[in-house]
Amino acid sequence: MALSSVTLKLRRFNPETDAEPHWQSFEVPVQPGDRLLNTLMHVKGYLDGTLTFRRSCAHGICGSDAMRINGVNRRACKVLVKDLVTKDGGTISVEPIKGLPVLKDMVVDMEPFFEAYRSVKPFLITSDHEPTRERTQSAEQRARYDDTTKCILCAACTSSCPVYWNDGQYFGPAAIVNAHRFIFDSRDSGSDERLEILNDAEGVWRCRTTFNCSEACPRGIEVTKAIQEVKRALIFRH
Repeated sequence: MALSSVTLKLRRFNPETDAEPHWQSFEVPVQPGDRLLNTLMHVKGYLDGTLTFRRSCAHGICGSDAMRINGVNRRACKVLVKDLVTKDGGTISVEPIKGLPVLKDMVVDMEPFFEAYRSVKPFLITSDHEPTRERTQSAEQRARYDDTTKCILCAACTSSCPVYWNDGQYFGPAAIVNAHRFIFDSRDSGSDERLEILNDAEGVWRCRTTFNCSEACPRGIEVTKAIQEVKRALIFRH
């Protein structure tokens, strides 16, 4: 595809000057293989230095540049411009992820997201004495929770959830995924504690199984499946 330029339609908001968010468009030159992050950096570097967004590794590892791109949660560093427009160019809309307070432009306040994450105790809990050697697992035991170890806390799944949009108290998919990772870890002793935390009006029972979270996950985690497994663990626990 021989693109020469695209139009970026950006949802802007500066709390110091704007009463409400507004859209602003920029014509940006592109090269074959450019990722959306390249175009945002071009705007900030050459067209409008006030544009604000998060990014760190730029290689799809850190998850910091999750945004709503053409209406879908994606990471700006991983999506190619050529996959967002036609061969003749076009317009790409970019806005902050939904459900979290917007601080400026594409930057949202992640504290509510991380508060939910911390509340499920996403760390190994043991009740026995400190071991004299490594706590071992079989390949089958490790495979039981392998999928949910892939989470990079980008918030793409949680901010794609319609329940979360309308209920800021809901734990959200990412918190449940990270609880799942330890609930099914054979070395962990805190499963009952985490299950009780999630057995709440704002816990796993708020999930409406829309699969938005699974579709939004950039790591391909089966988020909805993980949530259902936590529900079953609650129903069948002894």
